[in-house]
Amino acid sequence: MKLVSCFIIFIAITNLWLAPVISQSSDSCSVNLKLNGLLFDTTSSLNCLSVWDAQGYILRYTKTASNLWSFVLSAPDTNSFVGMGFSPNGGMVGSSAIVGWISSSDGTGNLKQYYLGGTSPNRVFPDEGNLTVVSNTSSMITQSTRLYLAFQLETTQPLSRVIYSAGPVGFSPVAPAYRLTEHRNKIATSINYSTGQSASSGTPHLRLRRSHGVLNMIGWGILIIIGAMVARYARQWEPFWFYAHIGVQLLAFLFGIIGVVCGFLLENRLNSDVSTHKGLGIFIFVLACLQVTALLARPNKEAKTRKYWNWYHYTVGRILVVFAIANVFYGIHLGGEGKGWNAGYGAVLFVLFVASALFEYRMWMRK
Repeated sequence: MKLVSCFIIFIAITNLWLAPVISQSSDSCSVNLKLNGLLFDTTSSLNCLSVWDAQGYILRYTKTASNLWSFVLSAPDTNSFVGMGFSPNGGMVGSSAIVGWISSSDGTGNLKQYYLGGTSPNRVFPDEGNLTVVSNTSSMITQSTRLYLAFQLETTQPLSRVIYSAGPVGFSPVAPAYRLTEHRNKIATSINYSTGQSASSGTPHLRLRRSHGVLNMIGWGILIIIGAMVARYARQWEPFWFYAHIGVQLLAFLFGIIGVVCGFLLENRLNSDVSTHKGLGIFIFVLACLQVTALLARPNKEAKTRKYWNWYHYTVGRILVVFAIANVFYGIHLGGEGKGWNAGYGAVLFVLFVASALFEYRMWMRK
Protein backbone atom coordinates (compact mmCIF):
# COMPACT_ATOMS: atom_id res chain seq x y z
CA MET A 1 0.00 0.00 0.00
CA LYS A 2 2.83 2.34 0.84
CA LEU A 3 4.34 1.73 -2.59
CA VAL A 4 0.99 2.47 -4.27
CA SER A 5 0.54 5.64 -2.20
CA CYS A 6 4.01 6.88 -3.10
CA PHE A 7 3.31 6.17 -6.77
CA ILE A 8 0.05 8.16 -6.65
CA ILE A 9 1.76 11.09 -4.93
CA PHE A 10 4.55 11.00 -7.54
CA ILE A 11 2.01 11.08 -10.42
CA ALA A 12 0.12 13.97 -8.81
CA ILE A 13 3.28 16.04 -8.32
CA THR A 14 4.42 15.28 -11.87
CA ASN A 15 1.06 16.38 -13.29
CA LEU A 16 1.16 19.60 -11.28
CA TRP A 17 4.65 20.32 -12.59
CA LEU A 18 3.88 19.44 -16.22
CA ALA A 19 0.45 21.12 -16.42
CA PRO A 20 1.64 24.68 -17.02
CA VAL A 21 4.22 23.46 -19.53
CA ILE A 22 1.66 21.50 -21.52
CA SER A 23 -0.83 24.36 -21.34
CA GLN A 24 1.71 26.89 -22.54
CA SER A 25 2.84 24.67 -25.43
CA SER A 26 -0.73 24.27 -26.72
CA ASP A 27 -2.17 27.55 -25.40
CA SER A 28 -5.85 28.28 -24.96
CA CYS A 29 -8.05 31.01 -23.57
CA SER A 30 -8.24 29.10 -20.28
CA VAL A 31 -4.51 29.70 -19.71
CA ASN A 32 -3.32 32.85 -17.95
CA LEU A 33 -0.80 34.68 -20.12
CA LYS A 34 2.65 34.70 -18.54
CA LEU A 35 5.34 35.90 -20.92
CA ASN A 36 8.96 36.75 -20.26
CA GLY A 37 10.06 39.83 -22.16
CA LEU A 38 6.70 41.48 -22.76
CA LEU A 39 7.26 45.23 -23.11
CA PHE A 40 3.87 46.46 -21.90
CA ASP A 41 1.69 45.83 -18.85
CA THR A 42 -0.92 43.06 -19.12
CA THR A 43 -2.25 43.24 -15.59
CA SER A 44 -5.61 44.38 -16.93
CA SER A 45 -8.03 41.70 -18.07
CA LEU A 46 -7.33 40.54 -21.61
CA ASN A 47 -10.09 39.42 -23.93
CA CYS A 48 -9.17 36.10 -25.49
CA LEU A 49 -10.37 34.63 -28.79
CA SER A 50 -9.54 31.51 -30.75
CA VAL A 51 -9.38 33.27 -34.12
CA TRP A 52 -8.03 30.45 -36.32
CA ASP A 53 -8.62 26.97 -34.99
CA ALA A 54 -7.05 25.19 -37.96
CA GLN A 55 -3.70 26.87 -37.29
CA GLY A 56 -4.00 27.22 -33.51
CA TYR A 57 -4.00 31.05 -33.51
CA ILE A 58 -5.09 32.67 -30.22
CA LEU A 59 -5.63 36.44 -29.97
CA ARG A 60 -5.63 38.38 -26.69
CA TYR A 61 -6.45 42.08 -26.67
CA THR A 62 -7.62 44.89 -24.44
CA LYS A 63 -8.34 48.59 -24.54
CA THR A 64 -5.60 49.92 -22.30
CA ALA A 65 -6.58 53.59 -22.56
CA SER A 66 -9.01 55.76 -24.50
CA ASN A 67 -6.73 55.70 -27.55
CA LEU A 68 -4.50 52.72 -26.79
CA TRP A 69 -5.07 49.03 -27.62
CA SER A 70 -2.86 46.09 -26.68
CA PHE A 71 -2.64 42.89 -28.73
CA VAL A 72 -0.91 39.55 -28.20
CA LEU A 73 -1.21 36.96 -30.96
CA SER A 74 -0.21 33.41 -30.07
CA ALA A 75 0.67 30.87 -32.79
CA PRO A 76 2.57 27.59 -33.11
CA ASP A 77 6.28 27.96 -33.86
CA THR A 78 6.74 26.52 -37.38
CA ASN A 79 10.08 28.24 -38.00
CA SER A 80 8.39 30.88 -40.13
CA PHE A 81 6.63 34.22 -39.85
CA VAL A 82 3.18 34.92 -38.42
CA GLY A 83 1.13 37.92 -39.47
CA MET A 84 -1.87 39.88 -38.31
CA GLY A 85 -3.32 42.56 -40.57
CA PHE A 86 -6.03 45.18 -40.23
CA SER A 87 -8.07 45.53 -43.41
CA PRO A 88 -10.43 48.34 -44.51
CA ASN A 89 -12.50 45.93 -46.62
CA GLY A 90 -11.72 42.39 -45.49
CA GLY A 91 -9.20 41.71 -48.25
CA MET A 92 -5.44 41.46 -48.16
CA VAL A 93 -4.69 44.27 -50.61
CA GLY A 94 -4.78 47.67 -48.93
CA SER A 95 -4.21 46.24 -45.45
CA SER A 96 -1.53 47.11 -42.93
CA ALA A 97 -0.05 44.13 -41.11
CA ILE A 98 2.19 43.37 -38.17
CA VAL A 99 4.50 40.47 -39.03
CA GLY A 100 6.84 38.72 -36.61
CA TRP A 101 9.41 35.94 -36.80
CA ILE A 102 12.39 34.45 -34.97
CA SER A 103 15.70 34.87 -36.76
CA SER A 104 17.20 31.54 -37.81
CA SER A 105 20.73 32.93 -37.48
CA ASP A 106 20.76 34.27 -33.91
CA GLY A 107 17.35 33.36 -32.47
CA THR A 108 16.26 36.95 -31.86
CA GLY A 109 12.67 38.06 -32.29
CA ASN A 110 11.80 40.45 -35.11
CA LEU A 111 8.64 42.43 -35.73
CA LYS A 112 7.80 44.82 -38.57
CA GLN A 113 4.83 46.61 -40.02
CA TYR A 114 4.11 45.91 -43.70
CA TYR A 115 1.82 47.61 -46.16
CA LEU A 116 0.11 45.03 -48.40
CA GLY A 117 -0.13 46.95 -51.65
CA GLY A 118 -0.66 43.90 -53.86
CA THR A 119 -0.60 40.12 -54.02
CA SER A 120 2.98 39.73 -55.23
CA PRO A 121 5.98 39.96 -52.87
CA ASN A 122 7.32 43.11 -54.56
CA ARG A 123 4.05 44.90 -53.66
CA VAL A 124 4.45 44.17 -49.93
CA PHE A 125 6.47 47.01 -48.37
CA PRO A 126 8.28 46.74 -45.01
CA ASP A 127 8.23 49.61 -42.52
CA GLU A 128 5.15 51.08 -44.20
CA GLY A 129 1.46 51.03 -43.33
CA ASN A 130 -1.39 52.91 -41.74
CA LEU A 131 -1.01 51.56 -38.21
CA THR A 132 0.34 53.80 -35.46
CA VAL A 133 2.42 51.33 -33.47
CA VAL A 134 3.49 52.61 -30.06
CA SER A 135 7.28 52.72 -29.94
CA ASN A 136 9.17 50.39 -27.59
CA THR A 137 6.13 48.16 -26.99
CA SER A 138 6.49 45.60 -29.79
CA SER A 139 8.09 42.23 -29.21
CA MET A 140 8.29 38.79 -30.77
CA ILE A 141 8.65 36.11 -28.09
CA THR A 142 9.16 32.38 -28.39
CA GLN A 143 8.10 30.30 -25.43
CA SER A 144 7.23 26.59 -25.10
CA THR A 145 6.99 25.87 -28.84
CA ARG A 146 4.80 28.90 -29.49
CA LEU A 147 5.32 32.37 -30.87
CA TYR A 148 3.82 35.48 -29.28
CA LEU A 149 3.40 38.58 -31.41
CA ALA A 150 2.86 41.50 -29.01
CA PHE A 151 2.27 45.16 -29.88
CA GLN A 152 0.24 48.24 -28.99
CA LEU A 153 -1.69 50.48 -31.37
CA GLU A 154 -2.53 54.12 -30.87
CA THR A 155 -6.12 54.36 -32.07
CA THR A 156 -9.57 54.98 -30.67
CA GLN A 157 -10.97 51.92 -32.47
CA PRO A 158 -9.01 49.30 -34.48
CA LEU A 159 -10.47 48.08 -37.76
CA SER A 160 -12.84 45.18 -37.16
CA ARG A 161 -11.80 43.19 -40.21
CA VAL A 162 -8.63 41.31 -39.33
CA ILE A 163 -6.60 38.92 -41.49
CA TYR A 164 -4.05 36.36 -40.35
CA SER A 165 -1.31 34.56 -42.24
CA ALA A 166 1.06 31.66 -41.67
CA GLY A 167 4.34 31.72 -43.57
CA PRO A 168 5.90 28.74 -45.34
CA VAL A 169 7.75 26.39 -43.01
CA GLY A 170 11.43 27.20 -42.75
CA PHE A 171 11.22 30.73 -44.18
CA SER A 172 11.81 34.02 -42.41
CA PRO A 173 12.58 37.47 -43.85
CA VAL A 174 16.23 38.54 -43.87
CA ALA A 175 18.01 41.89 -43.94
CA PRO A 176 18.30 44.27 -45.62
CA ALA A 177 15.13 43.97 -47.74
CA TYR A 178 13.05 41.95 -45.23
CA ARG A 179 10.91 40.79 -48.14
CA LEU A 180 8.07 38.37 -47.45
CA THR A 181 7.30 35.39 -49.62
CA GLU A 182 3.79 34.11 -50.30
CA HIS A 183 2.10 32.80 -47.17
CA ARG A 184 1.37 29.12 -46.63
CA ASN A 185 -2.15 29.83 -45.46
CA LYS A 186 -4.39 32.77 -44.60
CA ILE A 187 -7.80 33.63 -43.21
CA ALA A 188 -10.00 36.72 -43.05
CA THR A 189 -12.07 37.36 -39.93
CA SER A 190 -14.15 40.05 -38.28
CA ILE A 191 -13.96 41.01 -34.60
CA ASN A 192 -16.54 42.66 -32.39
CA TYR A 193 -14.23 44.31 -29.86
CA SER A 194 -17.11 45.08 -27.50
CA THR A 195 -18.55 41.57 -27.23
CA GLY A 196 -15.26 39.73 -27.78
CA GLN A 197 -16.59 37.63 -30.65
CA SER A 198 -14.74 36.69 -33.83
CA ALA A 199 -15.96 35.02 -36.99
CA SER A 200 -14.48 34.05 -40.30
CA SER A 201 -15.63 36.66 -42.81
CA GLY A 202 -14.75 34.73 -45.95
CA THR A 203 -13.73 36.42 -49.17
CA PRO A 204 -15.19 39.94 -49.50
CA HIS A 205 -17.55 40.53 -52.44
CA LEU A 206 -17.19 36.89 -53.49
CA ARG A 207 -20.23 36.95 -55.79
CA LEU A 208 -18.99 40.05 -57.61
CA ARG A 209 -15.49 38.56 -57.88
CA ARG A 210 -16.76 35.38 -59.45
CA SER A 211 -19.21 37.20 -61.73
CA HIS A 212 -16.31 39.27 -63.04
CA GLY A 213 -14.14 36.20 -63.52
CA VAL A 214 -16.75 33.92 -65.09
CA LEU A 215 -18.12 36.54 -67.49
CA ASN A 216 -14.68 37.50 -68.76
CA MET A 217 -13.55 33.89 -68.95
CA ILE A 218 -16.59 32.91 -71.04
CA GLY A 219 -16.59 36.08 -73.14
CA TRP A 220 -12.95 36.89 -73.90
CA GLY A 221 -11.44 33.52 -73.02
CA ILE A 222 -13.80 31.00 -74.65
CA LEU A 223 -16.48 32.45 -76.97
CA ILE A 224 -13.99 34.65 -78.85
CA ILE A 225 -11.96 31.54 -79.65
CA ILE A 226 -15.05 29.58 -80.74
CA GLY A 227 -16.12 32.46 -82.97
CA ALA A 228 -12.69 32.51 -84.63
CA MET A 229 -12.88 28.74 -85.16
CA VAL A 230 -16.28 29.11 -86.85
CA ALA A 231 -14.85 31.69 -89.25
CA ARG A 232 -11.89 29.47 -90.13
CA TYR A 233 -13.39 25.99 -90.31
CA ALA A 234 -17.04 26.50 -91.36
CA ARG A 235 -16.64 28.53 -94.53
CA GLN A 236 -18.10 25.76 -96.69
CA TRP A 237 -21.50 26.55 -95.20
CA GLU A 238 -22.09 29.92 -96.85
CA PRO A 239 -23.56 32.23 -95.52
CA PHE A 240 -24.25 30.37 -92.26
CA TRP A 241 -20.64 30.63 -91.07
CA PHE A 242 -20.66 34.43 -91.41
CA TYR A 243 -23.77 35.01 -89.32
CA ALA A 244 -22.69 32.37 -86.79
CA HIS A 245 -19.29 34.06 -86.50
CA ILE A 246 -20.87 37.48 -85.95
CA GLY A 247 -23.41 36.09 -83.48
CA VAL A 248 -20.85 34.29 -81.34
CA GLN A 249 -18.46 37.26 -81.31
CA LEU A 250 -21.20 39.74 -80.40
CA LEU A 251 -22.27 37.44 -77.56
CA ALA A 252 -18.64 37.29 -76.39
CA PHE A 253 -18.46 41.09 -76.59
CA LEU A 254 -21.63 41.41 -74.48
CA PHE A 255 -20.29 39.03 -71.82
CA GLY A 256 -16.99 40.89 -71.88
CA ILE A 257 -18.58 44.33 -71.41
CA ILE A 258 -20.57 43.14 -68.38
CA GLY A 259 -17.41 41.51 -67.01
CA VAL A 260 -15.45 44.73 -67.42
CA VAL A 261 -18.15 46.70 -65.57
CA CYS A 262 -18.02 44.15 -62.75
CA GLY A 263 -14.26 44.59 -62.68
CA PHE A 264 -14.47 48.36 -62.23
CA LEU A 265 -17.08 47.95 -59.48
CA LEU A 266 -14.87 45.39 -57.76
CA GLU A 267 -11.81 47.63 -57.92
CA ASN A 268 -13.77 50.51 -56.42
CA ARG A 269 -15.15 48.41 -53.54
CA LEU A 270 -11.92 46.62 -52.70
CA ASN A 271 -9.67 49.64 -53.28
CA SER A 272 -7.10 47.15 -54.58
CA ASP A 273 -4.03 47.66 -56.74
CA VAL A 274 -4.45 45.41 -59.79
CA SER A 275 -2.97 47.78 -62.36
CA THR A 276 -1.47 45.06 -64.59
CA HIS A 277 -4.67 43.02 -64.73
CA LYS A 278 -6.72 46.17 -65.29
CA GLY A 279 -4.37 47.42 -68.02
CA LEU A 280 -4.55 44.09 -69.86
CA GLY A 281 -8.32 44.09 -69.54
CA ILE A 282 -8.65 47.58 -71.01
CA PHE A 283 -6.26 46.63 -73.84
CA ILE A 284 -8.38 43.54 -74.64
CA PHE A 285 -11.57 45.62 -74.54
CA VAL A 286 -10.07 48.16 -76.98
CA LEU A 287 -9.06 45.37 -79.37
CA ALA A 288 -12.58 43.96 -79.18
CA CYS A 289 -14.06 47.39 -79.96
CA LEU A 290 -11.76 47.66 -82.97
CA GLN A 291 -12.97 44.28 -84.20
CA VAL A 292 -16.61 45.30 -83.87
CA THR A 293 -16.12 48.64 -85.61
CA ALA A 294 -14.07 46.96 -88.35
CA LEU A 295 -17.23 45.13 -89.38
CA LEU A 296 -18.76 48.45 -90.37
CA ALA A 297 -15.79 49.21 -92.62
CA ARG A 298 -15.61 45.75 -94.22
CA PRO A 299 -14.99 46.19 -97.97
CA ASN A 300 -16.51 43.98 -100.67
CA LYS A 301 -14.73 40.81 -101.71
CA GLU A 302 -13.82 42.37 -105.07
CA ALA A 303 -12.26 45.48 -103.50
CA LYS A 304 -8.46 45.79 -103.65
CA THR A 305 -8.37 46.82 -100.01
CA ARG A 306 -10.09 43.60 -98.89
CA LYS A 307 -6.83 41.68 -98.40
CA TYR A 308 -5.49 44.44 -96.14
CA TRP A 309 -8.70 44.41 -94.13
CA ASN A 310 -8.46 40.63 -93.78
CA TRP A 311 -4.86 40.89 -92.62
CA TYR A 312 -5.83 43.51 -90.03
CA HIS A 313 -8.87 41.55 -88.83
CA TYR A 314 -6.94 38.29 -88.43
CA THR A 315 -3.98 39.93 -86.70
CA VAL A 316 -6.01 41.90 -84.17
CA GLY A 317 -8.12 38.84 -83.45
CA ARG A 318 -5.12 36.63 -82.75
CA ILE A 319 -3.54 39.25 -80.48
CA LEU A 320 -6.82 39.58 -78.60
CA VAL A 321 -7.05 35.82 -78.03
CA VAL A 322 -3.47 35.54 -76.73
CA PHE A 323 -3.82 38.43 -74.27
CA ALA A 324 -7.29 37.27 -73.18
CA ILE A 325 -6.03 33.79 -72.26
CA ALA A 326 -3.08 35.25 -70.36
CA ASN A 327 -5.28 37.71 -68.46
CA VAL A 328 -7.80 35.02 -67.50
CA PHE A 329 -5.07 32.93 -65.89
CA TYR A 330 -3.62 36.04 -64.24
CA GLY A 331 -7.05 36.98 -62.91
CA ILE A 332 -7.47 33.50 -61.42
CA HIS A 333 -4.12 33.99 -59.68
CA LEU A 334 -5.12 37.40 -58.31
CA GLY A 335 -8.46 36.08 -57.10
CA GLY A 336 -6.75 33.27 -55.23
CA GLU A 337 -9.18 30.73 -56.66
CA GLY A 338 -6.49 28.05 -56.77
CA LYS A 339 -5.74 25.07 -58.96
CA GLY A 340 -9.36 24.09 -59.59
CA TRP A 341 -10.14 27.11 -61.72
CA ASN A 342 -6.80 26.88 -63.53
CA ALA A 343 -7.41 23.22 -64.28
CA GLY A 344 -10.98 23.84 -65.43
CA TYR A 345 -10.10 26.65 -67.81
CA GLY A 346 -7.01 24.77 -68.97
CA ALA A 347 -9.18 21.76 -69.80
CA VAL A 348 -11.50 23.92 -71.92
CA LEU A 349 -8.53 25.36 -73.80
CA PHE A 350 -7.15 21.85 -74.33
CA VAL A 351 -10.45 20.70 -75.88
CA LEU A 352 -10.52 23.75 -78.17
CA PHE A 353 -6.88 23.15 -79.14
CA VAL A 354 -7.52 19.49 -79.99
CA ALA A 355 -10.60 20.43 -82.01
CA SER A 356 -8.59 23.07 -83.90
CA ALA A 357 -5.82 20.58 -84.61
CA LEU A 358 -8.34 18.07 -86.02
CA PHE A 359 -9.97 20.73 -88.20
CA GLU A 360 -6.56 21.90 -89.43
CA TYR A 361 -5.66 18.33 -90.35
CA ARG A 362 -8.95 17.96 -92.20
CA MET A 363 -8.29 21.17 -94.16
CA TRP A 364 -4.80 20.00 -95.02
CA MET A 365 -6.11 16.65 -96.28
CA ARG A 366 -8.62 18.40 -98.53
CA LYS A 367 -5.85 20.42 -100.16
